[in-house]
Amino acid sequence: MNAPPPAASSCPLRPFLALGSVSAHFIVATLLLTLCTVTSQAEAMPDAAHAPAWHALMEGRVQDAEALLRTAISTNSADSYSHQLLCRVYYSQEMADPAVRECETASAFTTAGREESSDNQLWLGRAYGMKAQRAGPIAGFKLARKVKASFTRATELNPNNVAAFNDLGEYDVDAPFIVGGGTDKAQLLVSRMMPRFPAAAHRLLARMADAGNDLPAAEAEFTHAIAAGGGAEAWIDLAQFYQARKRPDDALTAIHSALAADRTHSPVLVDAASILTKAHRAPDLAERHATSSRQKSPSKVYDLGQGRRPRPALSERTSLWVFARRWVAHSRRLPFMTGS
Repeated sequence: MNAPPPAASSCPLRPFLALGSVSAHFIVATLLLTLCTVTSQAEAMPDAAHAPAWHALMEGRVQDAEALLRTAISTNSADSYSHQLLCRVYYSQEMADPAVRECETASAFTTAGREESSDNQLWLGRAYGMKAQRAGPIAGFKLARKVKASFTRATELNPNNVAAFNDLGEYDVDAPFIVGGGTDKAQLLVSRMMPRFPAAAHRLLARMADAGNDLPAAEAEFTHAIAAGGGAEAWIDLAQFYQARKRPDDALTAIHSALAADRTHSPVLVDAASILTKAHRAPDLAERHATSSRQKSPSKVYDLGQGRRPRPALSERTSLWVFARRWVAHSRRLPFMTGS
């Protein structure tokens, strides 16, 4: 049920990762990689039996989706895809425990095809990451390793699952060695990604360079991602890089290029409006594109106190930023986050 590989996603929360301690780093990194790196992927349409629940989930009608999926599961408890969708229903409501339960159930079935099994593992890893936000340091350590294992298995089951490679790459860059991360692992992943999805591979190289404070190399790799066909989202990645480096004019230029490349009024509109608003630049342009996104999908919008966000489920990256930012702000107040 996979679509053709989409462009890599981006995460504007990297500046919030400077929390100091190893404990802080691996728990926050575990959460952020599962929340920030979820791609706004153009998912393939499911079969007729699952289409109503899938559409309800994409439109944010989670109660309708849950009811449809529970009916389907009562008829066929071994329906792996229904369990995966139900996991995503709970995930979209930040209900980590039932999300983990349903994704673990989906992943346990051996009758699913490799592509579906890969997606089951991907969503299981994301659900583990969400659960990490409420975990203490010991539980968070164990969950981090489960996230890594799930993402790794997802890439093994389907070498064309770019979303799984994106999430695994972010994990390797952000998580310390003690929980299976490391730039050496990310470099090996790049070599696997480059032949199949070069834009995503260049974005991962940019993330590695950025993490190593090699800013010229990071900028060059973000630019290579655009040249490799990354599209509007790759331009937004570059704009966010410029914004974080206090280069507002360059960020504005990149945003204009992103909007010119975006032909479908995708979540890129909201991403662009968010950057412009934070940078206090082009307020008319920011409002116009935020409004355009709301008008296109008024039923997919909600408010978490940080501005209106698209809400087809928490699979679209923009809505995840708010959740992740809340956790980072909360984590600063936890005693175990401040130790060395």
